[in-house]
Amino acid sequence: MTKKTTMMDIFKNPKFRGKHIVLIGGKVFTAKTGEGAGEILQKVRIKYPNQTPEIAYLPKAQSLILWM
Repeated sequence: MTKKTTMMDIFKNPKFRGKHIVLIGGKVFTAKTGEGAGEILQKVRIKYPNQTPEIAYLPKAQSLILWM
């Protein structure tokens, strides 16, 4: 039995820094822009209609995030 990829696995992996992540069905999809992530989201909703995708943006290590 193979281990299913989780969002915690993705957060720990530096190769995903600076990317938008869509995780669904144990598969990871990445995009450089929010627009690209939106396109991926539309496609995975058709391919995986009964599953809920997890979506996140992982900033680069040097990035500052402003919360309002």
